[in-house]
Amino acid sequence: MKLQQVLSSINQIEKSKFITCLDKLCTSAEKSNKSISETLKKVNKHIKEASGVEITHLFNAVSPDYKSSIQSQLAMAGASTGLLINILTRDGNAVARTSWIEQLYSKEQERLDKLSQELINEIEKTDQENYDHAHRLSIFRNCIEVAYKNDLQINRQANISDDERSILNTLAHELKISQDEAAAIEHLSDPIKAGKETVEACLQTLREMGIIFINRRTSEVLIPDEIILVLNEIQNKELADKYLLRIFRCLSDAELSNILKSYDKRIRGITRAEKINTILHAGINIRDILSDDLFDKDENQNQRKERLKELINELDIPAERLGTTLDERINIIIESLRSATEREFDAISATSYKELFEALESNFNSLNNESNETFIERLRREFELEDNEELDTERLRALSITPHDILYLLSNEEIKNLRDSMKLSKKGNPRVVILEAFASANDKLIENFGLLSRRDLAGLRAAGVEINESELGSKFEETIKAILESLELNVNEELRKSLNTAKDKADILISLSEDDVIVGEAKSFKNGDYAKYSTTSRQVKAYANRCESQGKRVAQVLIIAPAFSADFIESAAMDTDINISLLTADGLKLIYDTYKTKRKPNFSAKLLTKGGLLKAELIAKNL
Repeated sequence: MKLQQVLSSINQIEKSKFITCLDKLCTSAEKSNKSISETLKKVNKHIKEASGVEITHLFNAVSPDYKSSIQSQLAMAGASTGLLINILTRDGNAVARTSWIEQLYSKEQERLDKLSQELINEIEKTDQENYDHAHRLSIFRNCIEVAYKNDLQINRQANISDDERSILNTLAHELKISQDEAAAIEHLSDPIKAGKETVEACLQTLREMGIIFINRRTSEVLIPDEIILVLNEIQNKELADKYLLRIFRCLSDAELSNILKSYDKRIRGITRAEKINTILHAGINIRDILSDDLFDKDENQNQRKERLKELINELDIPAERLGTTLDERINIIIESLRSATEREFDAISATSYKELFEALESNFNSLNNESNETFIERLRREFELEDNEELDTERLRALSITPHDILYLLSNEEIKNLRDSMKLSKKGNPRVVILEAFASANDKLIENFGLLSRRDLAGLRAAGVEINESELGSKFEETIKAILESLELNVNEELRKSLNTAKDKADILISLSEDDVIVGEAKSFKNGDYAKYSTTSRQVKAYANRCESQGKRVAQVLIIAPAFSADFIESAAMDTDINISLLTADGLKLIYDTYKTKRKPNFSAKLLTKGGLLKAELIAKNL
């Protein structure tokens, strides 16, 4: 979830600690940073009064200072806080209930405790100093112990400073000790505390630092994507686990074994799935893997570069140039995957994502999959999602989980079986084939948008769109959302879902700013002009009142239908209670088609707020 979205979902008290932190950083940086100074002038130097967009702009401007500030604070916060940071920054945990975080913390603390005992047993069992794995672990343990306790000599609290941690990270890297092993060894010197009270104290510490937000109404902890990126940099984590998984899916069994051998991990009698899981949770640096660990020792630079070229193609990475060195190709892989989320959401509409999700669920559950679990169970396990949490595409989007992320949760064999069960082409990358199938299905609905709005079932089927009559209304609504998203409007499904009640359910909600919204209503109609003004006005007024009661300003109500009667248009224009804009389905399609033809289209949501029957031809002409 982006910072702007987080800010729009919580109240002033819940964002106060972050605002205070940001205010201090901006005040310090104002004199040397013109961008910060200009933004502060816009809000009269009162950050509390700034919009979500302005706050996001300020945060991005002081991000290096923010990183430096929290890095020094986290170094002094203790191992328990560090463990909690590791949990909160994992895929799927950016929005989670406090009770669930407590469970994840307890599970991770127990796992770390078990691993530390295994490592100490390994160290104590050998007396040889032959630089084997046990010997290297012993060296690292001794260094950890010195770094932790040397403060006691000068009458200070035992602690590992930021400088010491930097040295220890380098040492672990050179000794081929994985991150999970390093954390387990540190646990021996600085034990991580268990218990609900520990988690509560750590969460409060992180809130005071301006790292997390806590929604008291929902008892949820929220960390924006922008802050997660900063925390990952502090943890020396260049890629999220979901992207590492994509890379590992593309590696051969022999390459996976090479990585495990580099860190003295077991390889005999281990399945491919177990190999991937071990590497994924070991916390091995991805640059080390791509530059050295995955290769046989006798492979030269040219062979390694060629393998990375193949990997770029297998990952379907859009690269204008491949680079001439090994490091350049590694950078292409890392940088492309780091920026993949937005690109992948843009490539498929919300409607197509929903249909893909439903198709995956039904087809996967009918197959004999490797783990004998349902599709939903797989998602919950891999992304550490709470069992009683409603799981749909809206929730996944809030957690920045894309369709690509979901498909890579399934093994290569499972994906091939899914592709075959869906009767899709066997040519090309099976994951790409599946994605393209659902993207093209959505394109057909947009292409035949007029027929859909008029509920012309026969016309749709003649055009190759297979659809049930009962689905026409929902498909019309979803296709409108897809078109509006293509126009780069912020169709805020998360906010819509939170505002809707059993009685009052808005079809569409477009966020203009943190507080301003457009309420959209979709009306497909079979015969003639749409004329039911009194019924429709009662609906949209109820939605608007609901928004206003939740602190949102309704800038406009937008009603989309195949056509409107003269009385409907007149009544909407004369309504003094609410501002209403009317747009025909063909008009929206015209705007969309024109927008797609422009190299740099100039479209704004404000064009939908003019009121009355909107002139689509005029809007399209001026894009």
